Amino acid sequence: MVQSAIEFLRQYVSPQVVVFIVSMLPVAELRGGLIAASILGIPWINAAVISIIGNVLPIPVILLFVRKVLDRLKNTKAFHKLAQKYETKALTKGAEMVEKYPGKVMFALYIFVAIPLPMTGAWTGSLIAAFLDLPIKRSFPAIVAGVATAAVIMLVLTYLAPALLWVKG
Repeated sequence: MVQSAIEFLRQYVSPQVVVFIVSMLPVAELRGGLIAASILGIPWINAAVISIIGNVLPIPVILLFVRKVLDRLKNTKAFHKLAQKYETKALTKGAEMVEKYPGKVMFALYIFVAIPLPMTGAWTGSLIAAFLDLPIKRSFPAIVAGVATAAVIMLVLTYLAPALLWVKG
């Protein structure tokens, strides 16, 4: 499925733009961008730069505007339940972080974003920071550092590990 989506996008834009777009998307984020880059044969350093920029770009927008957008959506019939669901999920994840790491919320935010698992990327980290009213001056660097760490982990998994296995296999 991922490969068919990549091939579809590739018909219209360059491989680098495909990686950039995938890296900006929620859920796929940097992880998906680096996997796409590997599939498309983009050199690892270019893939890392493109994916990190694509993944970091939405963070300030989320931190600055997500609460306002969700508050508006909660006041509509069509999106009330959906907006409430996302707000509750972000607050729950945030409360878990605060409980697990009292006094170390920025470190917890960094770790949360750095672990390259589904629903633990920059989007969710930014939502958590926004809903916990964490200061942007502190949360933005923590999230970006988490993205950079996730990039290193994903580069090892998508570029180095397959190359080592290929050589030995």
